[in-house]
Amino acid sequence: MEFYIISLLNGISYGLLLFMLSSGLTLIFSMMGVLNFAHASFYMLGAYFAYTVSRMIGFWPSLVIAPILVGLIGAAFEKYCLRRVHKFGHVAELLLTFGLSYIVVELVQLVWGRSSVDYVIPAALSGPLFTLYGLQFPMYRGFMMLVALLMLLSIWLLLTRTRIGLVIQAALTHPQTVESLGHNVPRVFMLVFGGGAALAGLAGVIGGNAFITEPAMAEAVGTIIFVVVVVGGMGSLAGAFLASLLIGVMQTLAVGIDSSLLGLAGTLGLHITPETFGYTVWSMKVSSVAPILPFLLMVLILIFRPKGLLGTREG
Repeated sequence: MEFYIISLLNGISYGLLLFMLSSGLTLIFSMMGVLNFAHASFYMLGAYFAYTVSRMIGFWPSLVIAPILVGLIGAAFEKYCLRRVHKFGHVAELLLTFGLSYIVVELVQLVWGRSSVDYVIPAALSGPLFTLYGLQFPMYRGFMMLVALLMLLSIWLLLTRTRIGLVIQAALTHPQTVESLGHNVPRVFMLVFGGGAALAGLAGVIGGNAFITEPAMAEAVGTIIFVVVVVGGMGSLAGAFLASLLIGVMQTLAVGIDSSLLGLAGTLGLHITPETFGYTVWSMKVSSVAPILPFLLMVLILIFRPKGLLGTREG
């Protein structure tokens, strides 16, 4: 029982980190219709900026400064690059953001080197939060969960309870009407893109020291956040939240299961013989197939529910 409780908590904390990453991508797509291939690169920049700032003035200032810097870079990219190719369609936007991701990786390697940096968890958050059944749950994991939930609440309040949120949503569906009322629609889109990049940067600040800060970190999470967006539903913030928790818990539980696929099937009451797909397949450990489970889930979602769990678009 203790294994499942701790794994569930770890899975929720990992899922909330995935939501911090995917929420910015979801907002950008839902508001602008842009599928940003460089979104994970903003996550990486947030981690590296936080590493640099924390070495100079500490971790807590970096929690604010790094996302702002990443947001400014994202806003500048939208204004001077993405906006110019928007008229050429989605393919041009995809290629542009795809190229940006490679440029960011090369710049990071030039500035900070090719190996990982020593971005560590602050001492104030390095101890256990509580002990359950003799197992300790890290305080920093709890901090990650708190920041993610506060971020979710802030986004919801911004979009539903503020004037700027109403302008953003109106600019999506009726841009000409919003512009006739005196609002600068291109500036609104620039702020949305910059805000989405800042959210990815915040995830980098939180996740960079919890895992590892290195030039390959963007590639490691780049595919999984698109899986989250597809499973949750293109443009659905609530869907991204649900899919993040589902994938985080599913992967964390699978990593901790040391039995074979055949043994797991027996535990679930499924009567399967090794000859069904071959003994080699069923003898594999559940933990060894954990990395492919999110992609298997995405394939099933695309087959049986193309719009995602809570999405409204078919693609």
